[in-house]
Amino acid sequence: MDAFAVLADPVRRLILELLAERERAAGDITALVRQQFRMTQPAVSQQLKVLRDNGFASVKIVGSRRIYALHGPALHEADLWLDRFRAFWAPTMAALETEIRRGQRERRQHVSRGADGRSGATRVQIRRRR
Repeated sequence: MDAFAVLADPVRRLILELLAERERAAGDITALVRQQFRMTQPAVSQQLKVLRDNGFASVKIVGSRRIYALHGPALHEADLWLDRFRAFWAPTMAALETEIRRGQRERRQHVSRGADGRSGATRVQIRRRR
């Protein structure tokens, strides 16, 4: 199956997001997936199998538990394909970062001055005097 066909499914994307955080037992994955999607345990197991079979996840058996982990090579393949398109969104992302930083700076300045233009300390002193 093509990497993007695997990634197209929202359940599989959620599982990959969970595995990106840390290794997880199959039962834990199933419980988390079932919170967001109405799926049976066998249906979640089938999604895990698709991820395993296509190189996105690996599994190890520890006692009676199956522990899943993110497996990088399939994700690397998708990343390589996307790499040729990054030039199109890199300037937009840089501009977004600039705007976010500008907004954060303006909020900090607004909070330190207060809505009336006075410093926060002056505003507190005025309230205490009244």
